[in-house]
Amino acid sequence: MNQPIGDYSKRPFWYYNIDGVGELGMGFMLLGFGLLIWLQLHTPTDAVWHRMYATLLYVGLMCAIIHYGSKAIKQRITYPRTGFVEYTKRDKVWRPMILGALASGAISIALAVALRSQWDVKTLASLFMGLVFGASYARGLARTVRWKWAVVVAIAVATLAIATLPADLVESVVNGSRVTGKVPQVVAGVFLIWFLFYGAVLLISGGISFCLYLRRTQPPAREA
Repeated sequence: MNQPIGDYSKRPFWYYNIDGVGELGMGFMLLGFGLLIWLQLHTPTDAVWHRMYATLLYVGLMCAIIHYGSKAIKQRITYPRTGFVEYTKRDKVWRPMILGALASGAISIALAVALRSQWDVKTLASLFMGLVFGASYARGLARTVRWKWAVVVAIAVATLAIATLPADLVESVVNGSRVTGKVPQVVAGVFLIWFLFYGAVLLISGGISFCLYLRRTQPPAREA
């Protein structure tokens, strides 16, 4: 890992993702939300996936798997190799919540303005989400691990590719779905593609980081 020594503010996040577990958790979450969106779009309106309690149970189970799965990996693999670091609540909870809320708010505002102004919402949504995701990835991960800049390039290329896809092709992802309200099918298609693609990117990047971590670090030798 190529962490800048002087960047102390990034050390808690860098250490948490030293084994790729942070990326694996985020990738699993994005794919989980993508699956939930697909189920809600392609099932009858009276299906269980449209019930609030089912959504809450689904999200709660997904969060539990991420939390306890990540904790188990770190306790059994990471901490024996690189030691244990206790994070402040700001690093574990408040900062991710604030960043997530700001990103969600910005996306919602941009989507509302685009719909009201009758802009090309497919292209704008693709470029905006790709820019936010790519910039966050570059600032948080690629600055500390050089090979992850290749992931940033892949994100940029994929973002441009999604933005230039024909609208009817994007709509085909959700054709026959139960899209209701003022959200066009093309926007729903972009969001579904976004969750699935970027979730896969994080899983692949996290998996590579995890494999490299296992190769480069060894548990301390047991004393006789």
